[in-house]
Amino acid sequence: DPVYEDMLSESRKMITNEKIDAYNEAAVRILNSSSRNSKARVKVFSVSKLIAQETIMKSADGLHLPESSRDTNAMILMNVYCNKIMKPIDGSCCQPQPPLTLIQKIAFCFFTLSIIGYLIISLIHRNNYRKNKLCADLESGEEKKPAISTSDVSTLEMLLHSFCKLGLIMTYFYLCDRANLFMKENKFYTHSSFFIPIVYILVLGVFYTENTKETKVLNREQTDEWKGWMQLVILIYHISGASTFLPVYMHIRVLVAAYLFQTGYGHFSYFWIKGDFGVYRVCQVLFRLNFLVVVLCIVMDRPYQFYYFVPLVTVWFMIIYATLAIWPQIIQKKANGNCLWHFGLLLKLTCLLTCIYFLSYSQGTFEKIFSFWPLSKCFELNGNVYEWWFRWKLDRYVVFHGMLFAFIYLALQKHQMISEGKGDPLFSNRVSNVLLFISIVSFLTYSIWASSCKNKTECNELHPSVSVVQILAFILIRNIPGYVRSVYSSFFAWFGKISLELFICQYHIWLAADTKGILVLIPGYPMFNVLVSTFIFVCVAHEISQITNDLAQIVVPKDNSTLLKRLLCIAGFFSGLHLFSAVQDQSRH
Repeated sequence: DPVYEDMLSESRKMITNEKIDAYNEAAVRILNSSSRNSKARVKVFSVSKLIAQETIMKSADGLHLPESSRDTNAMILMNVYCNKIMKPIDGSCCQPQPPLTLIQKIAFCFFTLSIIGYLIISLIHRNNYRKNKLCADLESGEEKKPAISTSDVSTLEMLLHSFCKLGLIMTYFYLCDRANLFMKENKFYTHSSFFIPIVYILVLGVFYTENTKETKVLNREQTDEWKGWMQLVILIYHISGASTFLPVYMHIRVLVAAYLFQTGYGHFSYFWIKGDFGVYRVCQVLFRLNFLVVVLCIVMDRPYQFYYFVPLVTVWFMIIYATLAIWPQIIQKKANGNCLWHFGLLLKLTCLLTCIYFLSYSQGTFEKIFSFWPLSKCFELNGNVYEWWFRWKLDRYVVFHGMLFAFIYLALQKHQMISEGKGDPLFSNRVSNVLLFISIVSFLTYSIWASSCKNKTECNELHPSVSVVQILAFILIRNIPGYVRSVYSSFFAWFGKISLELFICQYHIWLAADTKGILVLIPGYPMFNVLVSTFIFVCVAHEISQITNDLAQIVVPKDNSTLLKRLLCIAGFFSGLHLFSAVQDQSRH
């Protein structure tokens, strides 16, 4: 190891780094020329020299290294020899690249064939278009139309084009978080790393303020804005490692609860107003929610429950659907004719609340329900459903709160008890001022309570019951003043439209090691690395959103007979997936 020549005593001045390097080179040369080592070259632990060069200046005498050097060397040695055996998720150094599973090989073959198929179809389509191009008849002046329709070819080309783009994107996912091609770094939380980016995005959001097309409570632009700024805050929370700071953690829990609140509010409003309980609507929602996650489960070899938020919103959507679709189906059109139907709906919601309460205090029953095949395949993580139980229980009431809020709001709107005109306060001036004051006090009170939390377990126990306070306070503050309700941030709304894709994609192409670390595309330049990886990450999320929308129109048609055939094909696909998974598990054992 090197020495710090300026600090050496007179008796040690003859020791120089130049001589040490010469001795090291001679030793390596002699060892490698030995007959014993003719087959295997000596491996020098060269990183020790780099560590010594960084720490020797802290030496007491210029010769002996400080203890920090020993600790760093020991840590790296343990990583070298232990990581390939233990395979820790936050220690990707020195691990061999995991072999491709059977399902991954099939997936990559499928995407490769899609790319080749798209190129072939695209060339054929273009050649046919040129041959059948509309041309004016020189004698009659009439147009000659193509002999065959290209609608079927266009649909096939669109399908292959989508899978072609998706295949390239999934290759990038795999290279970022499975191939050990890019480095990963650990997260280190500081207050500045979390709060300064928050201020930046807040300024940008205010800068892009525009008027809304409609001024109703929680209109589409406002909910997109809400999803957008929440998602950006959650992303900053994840990359900064702010989960170690309890006050921030508690506020982020409210943002996750707010997403689920919107799930309850949005789906209840749709079913209540439209009365559309058809299979097409259900399949559309399930496809849009789950498409990306299913693909990632296949390509990244991860269980469905790993992407916990999607199973959560999927199950809650099905609960909302079941609650409203079972007999008697109560919708707004029916309830307007007889007020007793409102009580019938409230009875349904009460039954739902009772079931939620019962399951939340009966972990055994909950685990039995989700331990049956095939549910166990979807909700188990590391061989049990505890993680699913924890995630569900943490926000168990907030979807119900969203449904109840939607019911009350739509009832008030129907009876013209609120004013939603442009610039008008939601209620009379006196009532609006009182509610606004109560909302601000409630909002601040919750923040003070969350900031004073000392024990995460105790605060998590209270969170399901009290998170709705801050959510409702925010909604009222955002909607009671007419001038606030009439504007929105197009910057936040743009991100809100791809919030689900952003949340899922961050696992592998922005963070790394399954969210435990940070992806490093450009080593040595942390700020530039974050800018580049963020730009790619956002572009990919936007592209996946477009692909999902395009495929949803093809895979989930409106015609019921065609849809039934597609559902049978999807059932066959998942059956095949399960079969391959069973073969794969057996080969592993």
